[in-house]
Amino acid sequence: MPIIDVRATGNNIKAIIKNKGFKISDVQARCGFNTPQAIFKWMRGDAVPTIDNLVILADMLDTPIDKILIVTRI
Repeated sequence: MPIIDVRATGNNIKAIIKNKGFKISDVQARCGFNTPQAIFKWMRGDAVPTIDNLVILADMLDTPIDKILIVTRI
């Protein structure tokens, strides 16, 4: 059964943001967050972005959603 590897996805989000030259504040502004806490939770692997935020991230980072999420099989 496929599951989202939350920690690996967080590391992936962090790497893509960095590689694309964005700052956390850029993602925060684009997602409409008042604080960056949700983004830090994603990057630590404590949570995954909602579908809406995944769509925003994919567009912002010019990366397909399936390249943002890391899925493993159990």
